[in-house]
Amino acid sequence: VQLQASGGGLVQAGGSLRLSCAASGSIFIINDMGWYRQAPGKQRELVASVTSDGRANYVESVKGRFTISRDNAQKAVFLQMNSLKPEDTAVYYCNAQIITVVPGPLHYWGQGTLVTVSS
Repeated sequence: VQLQASGGGLVQAGGSLRLSCAASGSIFIINDMGWYRQAPGKQRELVASVTSDGRANYVESVKGRFTISRDNAQKAVFLQMNSLKPEDTAVYYCNAQIITVVPGPLHYWGQGTLVTVSS
């Protein structure tokens, strides 16, 4: 199983970016999917998550600015980030709880995509 993330980049404060992450491999079921981020010198934190039936949760600092969504047919999760702030600068990782055809790990991680917000 692989998670392939894309969509990071450099943007000015107030701008927008859309992150995408697609899962591939011998997947039986995908449960929760989410996005984490890790800024330099800080611990990785959960930014947003979405259940298989579309219920979303957000960390307080991004509520009203970020929107998480998923496409179950494409096995993909997205993060629309609007009104970006310099403090959103971090490496963003997608995560998914995946039950595979052959039993294996439950949590899978994407490779990380860098988001840089300039002031």
